[in-house]
Amino acid sequence: MWRTGANANSTITFSEDVVIDGKTLKKGKYALFTIPRVENWDVIFYSTTDNWGTPDTWDESKVALKTTVTPEILNRNVESFTIAINNLDNNFAHLELSWEKTLVAVKFEVPTQKTAIASIEKALAGPTAGDYFSSAQYFYQSNGDLTKALEYINKALELNKDKPFWYTRQKSLIQAKLGDKKGAIETAKQSLEAATLAKNEDYAKMNRDSITEWSKK
Repeated sequence: MWRTGANANSTITFSEDVVIDGKTLKKGKYALFTIPRVENWDVIFYSTTDNWGTPDTWDESKVALKTTVTPEILNRNVESFTIAINNLDNNFAHLELSWEKTLVAVKFEVPTQKTAIASIEKALAGPTAGDYFSSAQYFYQSNGDLTKALEYINKALELNKDKPFWYTRQKSLIQAKLGDKKGAIETAKQSLEAATLAKNEDYAKMNRDSITEWSKK
C-alpha cells in the first residue's frame, strides 16, 4: 500500500457523484491510496482523509471505491511524481498518476447530461417562489425598483402556499419603503402571527418593532 504522495494524504474532491469502472463514487472528499504492481495498480478512494501516510489500521468499510488499472509506459520522462486531471470531455475525464515513465489513468464519468437536462427543465418550467423572493430581496436591499420588488414578492407568495413568515416580512419592508405604511402593518401582522406559530422569536420581535415604528407615522 502506498500513500500515493508524501506525508499527509493526497486527496481528491468531487462535487457530484461520479462513475468509475461502472461503480458510483458518491460526491465528497477522498484520500488516494494505491497498490502498484508491474501488471496493474489498485487505486483506492478512502473516506478518511486526515491520515499521515497510510492508516495505522486499515478499515475496509472506509473504502468508498477500488478500481484496478493497467499502467502505461510513457515515451517521455516525468521527473516529479504528478497527479493531474487530463483528457477532459463533457462527460468524463482521467485522474492521472505519473512518475518516471509510468502513467496510471483512472477514467471517471460525470453526470453532465443529467445535470444539464435538469437545469434546462427547471429554466423552462419558469421561476420558482424562491427565485422571485431572491429577486425581490435584491431590489429591496440594493435600493432598486421597489415596484418590481413588490411584484416579485407577491408572485413568490402566490407560488408558495405556506406563505412563509420571512416572505411576508420582506413584503412588509418593501411596502413600508414604498410609503404604504398601512399595508406594511397589515402584512407585518401576518408575518408576526406565522413567526409566533413557528416559535421564531427573532422574526416575531422584528415584526412587533416594525409595527410599533410604522404606527407612529
